[in-house]
Amino acid sequence: MGTDGVRRAARVDSDERAPVPGAGEARDEPATTFVATLVRWPGTGGWVFAPVPDEHAPDAAGPFGRVPVVATVDSRTWSTSVWRDRAAGWLLAVPARIRAGKDHGDTVSVAVEIDHSRR
Repeated sequence: MGTDGVRRAARVDSDERAPVPGAGEARDEPATTFVATLVRWPGTGGWVFAPVPDEHAPDAAGPFGRVPVVATVDSRTWSTSVWRDRAAGWLLAVPARIRAGKDHGDTVSVAVEIDHSRR
């Protein structure tokens, strides 16, 4: 499955319609939340991502197509980045220690807030 398959395999349900704070906005805005179906990138050792729906994505990508965020997946919070892939859209890599046994096809609850202190 190529990047087109990642986009097709991603099922994302929005819980809130509030946008993610964009570049230059204040950090005191709330995190945006949504439900996503995890997608494993193809290939050996492929990463697992939670696709970020367009209505919850940052307004613009930073250096290397990334935007620093504080993410919470199923009540586990960590500092990371969301990445813009030309074919698959915005992606949040979710490490195994955060997924707690969940993998490709499993549904997770996600909250993402731009971390302006790391921009």
